[in-house]
Amino acid sequence: MSSTLGTLYKISTFGESHSKAVGVVIDGCPAGIDLPLEVIQKQLSRRKPGQNKLTTQRKEDDEVQVLSGIENGKTLGTPICLIVNNKDQRPGDYKKMSDVPRPSHADFTYQKKFGIRASSGGGRASARETIGSVAAGAIADFILKTKFDIDIIAYVSRIEKIDLSENFSEENLSREIVDESLVRCPDKSASEKMVQRIEEIKSERDSIGGVITCVVKNVPVGLGEPVFEKLEAKLAQVMMAIPATKGFEIGSGFKGSKMKGSEHNDLFEYNENKLQTTTNNSGGIQGGISNGEEIYFKVAFKPTATIALPQDTSDFEGNKTVIEGKGRHDACVVPRAVPIVEAMAGNVILDMLLRQNARQL
Repeated sequence: MSSTLGTLYKISTFGESHSKAVGVVIDGCPAGIDLPLEVIQKQLSRRKPGQNKLTTQRKEDDEVQVLSGIENGKTLGTPICLIVNNKDQRPGDYKKMSDVPRPSHADFTYQKKFGIRASSGGGRASARETIGSVAAGAIADFILKTKFDIDIIAYVSRIEKIDLSENFSEENLSREIVDESLVRCPDKSASEKMVQRIEEIKSERDSIGGVITCVVKNVPVGLGEPVFEKLEAKLAQVMMAIPATKGFEIGSGFKGSKMKGSEHNDLFEYNENKLQTTTNNSGGIQGGISNGEEIYFKVAFKPTATIALPQDTSDFEGNKTVIEGKGRHDACVVPRAVPIVEAMAGNVILDMLLRQNARQL
């Protein structure tokens, strides 16, 4: 099923960008978890539109509603259904574009694949679809943190050509520190430049992309399943399922291809009563299985496809036309994608952890 993820912690998302609601059904969440609703709401609020002057001004509260699986603040072990109503749809913004496949959108491919597509918005290809994954990921994240002391922290490490300072350190990094920045970049110097650049590109009616880095701390050894269910393979799968993603690298990534084996190998040493690696070019995963070191990876996001600048293109019949993006869209989607990356990582890691724990007699 194309909208379902996971083996033991299984999530199925539903809804389109302009349907009445979007949401998720979670099957396999352990019973008896004390789960404050604000845990879910907090992550949804970090993802929602209209957060500040840099984001799309679509006004959505993104208030989560629990339909099943949670009672009196405790998980029941039965399927959890969470929904978020869509309130500020403006399908009229898309009327003039109904016969024109928007450049770099899914209009053309969905129409050709299914012979039909959602009449407005991006349908299932819209970033609004990620609400279900974020809600499920918030629950997974809460369980990982409270039961296993696993921390997942993502942040913006690049906007267009603006990178973190060379002396930037991830030491003492937290979500609170990340959220102090409008663009969710914990490097103050880089953050200021990123904010300025997004404001500039917004005034130019254009868009830009960037990179999100994610760190997962305190992961136990042994998560991941050979061969096609390797931990990095599942992380890559879910990250590339996020709209607008165009690249994934873990550990040394593409830089590792420029290194010699003697430079790249993570040597072992006995430290604090356990075997550890002296470096972490593997990004916390070896042979598809977590090795106990921090997992770290990067996800690249393309520029937002909808821009207000006129573009020469063709309609579905091949007739030349000019398209100008209407509606409310982010000049840069990257800052709002931070909680999405965290949620996707949480969904995968909790599922793998439950699978590993199921081996214990």
